[in-house]
Amino acid sequence: MADTLALIGCSQLVTLQGPAGPRTGAAMRQLRIIPDGALIARNGRIERTGERSRIEPLIPKDAAVIDAGGRIVLPGFIDAHTHPVFAGNRADEFERRIAGETYQQIASAGGGILSTVRRTRAASEEELTAQAKRHVEWFLRGGTTTVEAKSGYGLSLEDELKILRVIRRLNREMPVRFVPTFLGMHTVPPEYAGRRQEYARLVESEMLPAVARESLAEYCDVFCEEGAFSVEDSRRVLGAARRLGLQTRIHADQLSLSGGALLAAELGAATADHLECVDEAGIAALRESGVQPVLLPGSVYALGTGRYAPARQMIEAGLAVVLATDCNPGSSPTPSVPMILSLACTQMKMTPAEAITAVTIHAAHSLGRGHEIGTLEPGKRADFVIHDCADYRELAYYFGVEHAARVFIDGAEVFNRHRLTQCLPDSLPLQVPEA
Repeated sequence: MADTLALIGCSQLVTLQGPAGPRTGAAMRQLRIIPDGALIARNGRIERTGERSRIEPLIPKDAAVIDAGGRIVLPGFIDAHTHPVFAGNRADEFERRIAGETYQQIASAGGGILSTVRRTRAASEEELTAQAKRHVEWFLRGGTTTVEAKSGYGLSLEDELKILRVIRRLNREMPVRFVPTFLGMHTVPPEYAGRRQEYARLVESEMLPAVARESLAEYCDVFCEEGAFSVEDSRRVLGAARRLGLQTRIHADQLSLSGGALLAAELGAATADHLECVDEAGIAALRESGVQPVLLPGSVYALGTGRYAPARQMIEAGLAVVLATDCNPGSSPTPSVPMILSLACTQMKMTPAEAITAVTIHAAHSLGRGHEIGTLEPGKRADFVIHDCADYRELAYYFGVEHAARVFIDGAEVFNRHRLTQCLPDSLPLQVPEA
């Protein structure tokens, strides 16, 4: 592979160049598009971006030149909330929900998260790795290059460590970049039924120290929800996590107004995730504390609840909204960021530009990586995707389509749809739509 890579022929080079921090309000709609754009990357980092006419004369003779063929180019998508390591699936529960059972009814009968826990506990590390690698391929096909990955399907010391070791192994063996999160407080395991607080103490006193000793996670997450863990349980465990050097995230106000958003604000968590039931007080608290909301419309769609998080209200309040897939075997079995973009636009009334900001630079900041990824500008990692579109708005407009044609991470090609299908034309008619 050449040390220098040049990319030309972009109908739109969607750079998202701008302020160093998250963008709010109208700034979320400023994508900093370069029509007929080009870039040069050296040693995995972006060196220059600009119009093709200005960049092309600067391309070194020994550079590998990639022609986007009149397609759009964006930063790699950053999926800031996933549960990608698990055994089996829950297609049977999907059918039960269609027949009328609710997610809560299935969970109370021993299904839901606990059904995945049983399968995951029974699986070896090798088996979990093999299934997770299949999920990695799905992420790449959708144009995702960085993934936040939670544990939470082990719910015992041994099995939670097993899942986190699989995530570490994926980081070593697969091209997608993973950010590990410990989610021991996902639900109460069956052996602790009726003893929620005792299990929370186990997480605090045994699991967290073991995770920290092996440096297996950057974040600690909790499911703060009626039927899962109380605000008091969550506060205590997240406090212990911070003392051990982990940053914090919270599953907040998903199924009820649980107080999760207020707790996230109180603790200064990195994110509050879900927020389908958040109220005005919770939104105001998140704004004042600078906590980023991570919205997960895929779970609302898959569960059929119809109650999406109030994205427009959050944006108008000045919050740096993030979107993510919530990829998991139960409530959101999708790795597709483009599908999430479509849901955000059609169901949550975000503009296509706001949605793209939410899965690139905002997602990067929510993972503490805004200085490295999320935009295409000098000094950043050369994580970019050539999408088989001429206009960025097509990503959400054509739903159910895998648009990613070629995916690059650190300047190296890691996915090429041409080699899979052999049906894409070499180029599209070069169109330069208005930004």
